Formats: sequence, structure tokens, C-alpha cells
Amino acid sequence: MTHFGTILTGIAFSPNLKANIFETLRLGSLLKASVILVHVGEKNEKKEQQISEYCNAFPKFKEHITIIWKSGNPVDVITTACIEQQADLLILGAAKRKKLNKYYLGAVAKKIAKKAPCSLLLFIKPSVERVPCRHVVVNGLKHPKTHNTIQASFEFSSAIGTNKMTIVEEIDQNEVTIKADDDKSLEKSTLLQEQIIERETSRVSKILNDIDESLKEGITIKSQGIFGTRGYSIGHYAKIKRADLLVMNKPEKSSFLDKIFPQDIDYILSELPTDVLIIH
Repeated sequence: MTHFGTILTGIAFSPNLKANIFETLRLGSLLKASVILVHVGEKNEKKEQQISEYCNAFPKFKEHITIIWKSGNPVDVITTACIEQQADLLILGAAKRKKLNKYYLGAVAKKIAKKAPCSLLLFIKPSVERVPCRHVVVNGLKHPKTHNTIQASFEFSSAIGTNKMTIVEEIDQNEVTIKADDDKSLEKSTLLQEQIIERETSRVSKILNDIDESLKEGITIKSQGIFGTRGYSIGHYAKIKRADLLVMNKPEKSSFLDKIFPQDIDYILSELPTDVLIIH
């Protein structure tokens, strides 16, 4: 069973249209997936011709492309299409803050992301020409969803030719409760941190042992424990290491009718450190 059998993306006639379509079709081809392009709005000959022209750039993949035209509220149209088409992965584009080299999820995209019934891929800088994805950072936190997320990460990374993956175990700073205010307490605190990291690394190693060796081929794998605030810490790590992709668990539904994301993912969405893949 693949995590990425059907890919869906909403398309709009923006300056990024060509890049968005090329990124989606290229990814579909690499993952051997079907691709569904959903245009929210009325169909006309000029738009149809332009989309067809971009799809023609992938002649061997054309039979795997479906184009849907539907008017309505973008949030409702895209989320309904994900359900009806049984999409495994929804691709969304990020917005750029004016005069700043920072990216975030716009209001409409954020609403779609919250309602999406599948995995999400958030692109910050879609490109017509392929940009290699060399380094992938994956959350390795202790959670029931993490095993599936790491499995999906290897499926994705193997298909797109990634050569480096870092599994990051975010550890709550509260786990180290000793105040390091003298040499003896500093030594105890350091020892406790080392023990916690060793424990987390051992847990991740067991998950990695379950991953098919063929998916790990050609990928240098590293495990890294970091202390700090969940979400913020791994986002900061991905940014300073200049990772090309950050992979996270999809958050649990909140107790407020799923109107907000839990804090750990909100850090990521408010300022995307790189492309982000959220596994359902």
C-alpha cells in the first residue's frame, strides 16, 4: 500500500501556475501516482488551452492526469474534491511576506489545510525546473503516528532521490528538571540529557529496522535529539540545517471542533522553514 497513490492540487491563474503544475506532475511521475488538477472557477477555452499546454510537457504522464473544473468556495471545492477523488496527498502553495524572505500559509490555504482529509505538501517556492531535494528532516517524536510518518517519509524520499535524512526527536525541556546552578547539578543534568537522547535514539532505531531496506538504499540516515518547544524546535533545526523538506505528523483534531491546529504545528504554518510534508 502506497501513501501517495493519488495527488490533488488546486490551480489558479496566478504567476505561479506553470511552476505549480510542473511541480505536481513531476512529483506524480516520480511517485507513480495519479494526479488531479482542480480549477476553482468557470471553464473557458483560453484557460483550458493553457493548462493543456503545461500538461503536454509531460507526454508520458498525460494519461494519469485528470482536470476538474468547479465553481464555488475554494475551501469547500478543494476539500470535497479530496474526499470524492480519494486523494492521498493535497499540494498547497505558500505565500511570501512582502520584502521578507519568509513564507507562510495564506488564510484560504490554511482553512483548506485544516479541513483536508489527507496528507499535505506545502511548497514555498515551486519551480518549473526541477530543484533536487537532498536533505529531509523528519519528526521522530514519541507518538502513535510517528512510525507511519517515518515509513511515508522513506517512500517519498526514495522516489524523489533524496540522499540524506535526519530523524529529529524533539524532547520537552521539562524532562530535564535538574537546575544546573553548580558543577554537581550541571553534571547530573548533562547525564540525564544523554540518557534521554539515548532512549529516544533507541526507540527510533527500532522503527528504522522495520523500514524496507530498498527504501533506505542510497540515503544517509542520522538520528538527532533536540530539547525545546515542540514544532518550533524542529522547524528551527530544519531551517539552520537548510533542509529541503520537513516531514511532520498530522496533528490530532482539537477539542474546539478542529478550528485550530495544536501549537506544535502552528509554529510551522506561521513561518514555513522549508517545504513541509504533513502525513495523515
